[in-house]
Amino acid sequence: MQDIIFHHYPVSPFSEKIRLILGYKNLSWKSVMIPSIMPKPDVVALTGGYRRTPILQIGADIYCDTALIADVLERIAPTPSLYPASISGVAKIVAQWADTTLFWTVIAYTFQPAAMAGILGNLTPEQMKAFGSDRAAMRANAPRMTLSEATGQLTEYLRRLDAMLANDTNQAWLLGSEASIADFSVYHSLWFIRRVPAVAGILDAHPKLLAWMDKVAAIGHGQFEKMRSGDAIQIASTSVACSADDLAFVDTHDIALGDRVAIMPSDYAMDAVVGELVICSGNALALRRTDERAGTVVVHFPRIGYQMKRAD
Repeated sequence: MQDIIFHHYPVSPFSEKIRLILGYKNLSWKSVMIPSIMPKPDVVALTGGYRRTPILQIGADIYCDTALIADVLERIAPTPSLYPASISGVAKIVAQWADTTLFWTVIAYTFQPAAMAGILGNLTPEQMKAFGSDRAAMRANAPRMTLSEATGQLTEYLRRLDAMLANDTNQAWLLGSEASIADFSVYHSLWFIRRVPAVAGILDAHPKLLAWMDKVAAIGHGQFEKMRSGDAIQIASTSVACSADDLAFVDTHDIALGDRVAIMPSDYAMDAVVGELVICSGNALALRRTDERAGTVVVHFPRIGYQMKRAD
């Protein structure tokens, strides 16, 4: 099997989610550090414009969005599973809530004036301005939650999560005796809060939740080695993407395989990726595109949270 190449940066919450899943599955991987803001020329060479962090690369296959990346890692290493049979459905639903509703509530709460230095570190005023402009461009006209609303809603979410752990004194994980994708998806947002002292105190009223966070953190990130982004691009340019012949075609757009399409997120960072449709399954979309540096690659997306249309 080709190397698992993970493109990320240290303080990205969604990257922490996947780093822990890599550790949970005891996988070895290559770590490529990428910029936290645009421009990201090496990322764009691989993705064709998708700018969210992280991305996963296996040869010439580029996987976008942590929901899909988790599925890929599950196929590579089925044990221990992210989707235990008895809780698979509810785990995926909780994970989707955590990656959307909980995440944006946490962002609105954490990015308050008192916490900015703890979030961004020792950035110059110019760098902070660049970061703010980059995130504003990503969100475009998406509505923003006020700090008061975020504080009230997050307080209630934390109470509910703590109650999930309090239902049974022997319950080690959010949904029972086994870890699942729900644990990693909830954890990454709370990890983002906990790493910023100015706002971390909101967690103190929930000792069971903090103990659970310690348990998740102890999983670690597996075994990894650093890789330069240029080397990752070279690997893509000399590899051939995997075949998708075993995936059933599910037509919901009246678009055929081989047609030229544009795929983009449906909520924010709506930068379209354009190419030839090669996968249109029940839970995934993918297109083939060619880049002068990365060669011919296949860029994969989950169906949920993304939109596709003809590229006219």
